[in-house]
Amino acid sequence: MTETTKNWSDESVATLLATVGTNTPVSVELVNKAAEVLGKSARSVASKLRTLEMTVASMAVVKVPAFNEVEGAALRDFVQANAGSYTYKEIAENFLGGKFTAKQVQGKVLALELTSNVKATEKVVAARTYSEAEEAKFIKLASSGAFIEDIATALGKEINSIRGKALSLMRNGAISAIPVQKNSHAKADADKVDALGDSITTMTVAEIAAATEKTERGIRTLLTRRGINVADYKGADKAAKNAEKTAKAA
Repeated sequence: MTETTKNWSDESVATLLATVGTNTPVSVELVNKAAEVLGKSARSVASKLRTLEMTVASMAVVKVPAFNEVEGAALRDFVQANAGSYTYKEIAENFLGGKFTAKQVQGKVLALELTSNVKATEKVVAARTYSEAEEAKFIKLASSGAFIEDIATALGKEINSIRGKALSLMRNGAISAIPVQKNSHAKADADKVDALGDSITTMTVAEIAAATEKTERGIRTLLTRRGINVADYKGADKAAKNAEKTAKAA
């Protein structure tokens, strides 16, 4: 994506070059330093350097395996010796004094192809927070164009609960879109994102941040709030998970 003149003025480019110097490839440390000096994201700085035909060191973080060879073998023995007895959470609690999280254990067990030896976790059925009558009223109000605040007042619910229910109903096809919030501090940011059109789904968070002059963190928050999936961030999926948490806590 081509960056606008507004995002990168001649002065900011000069500051960038003065900060990183002439060494090549430009190190991750220098990229981060330039980002701090210019008040931009590291990804945006790295992208600009590449457009200036400068080589930039990989920004990828090298992941260190959670399990070493000995620990991996020990986990294999433990799981096989207790086949069908423990869930991932219980394995984590009973293996090597709880050194690993349930998520780490699950990933390693998957790699070891031992998932059939793990006890299935019982699903917790969440209590229904909206009655059938409330849900029907919600759908009717949302379909008529009511604001989120109005629906919350009509149903006696918190706005976060209404937003979470809206996401759930939209995913189920009961409503076509999430109701608009009447008093939203994010309206200006949303307008800039809307201006990107359908092409936003092919862009990265860094590219969207550069195009809207916002931080990557702010863009991820906005994408989650609006339920939008882009090239390297699944806002809709994240929003659905948040909705489930909100529904369970309600």
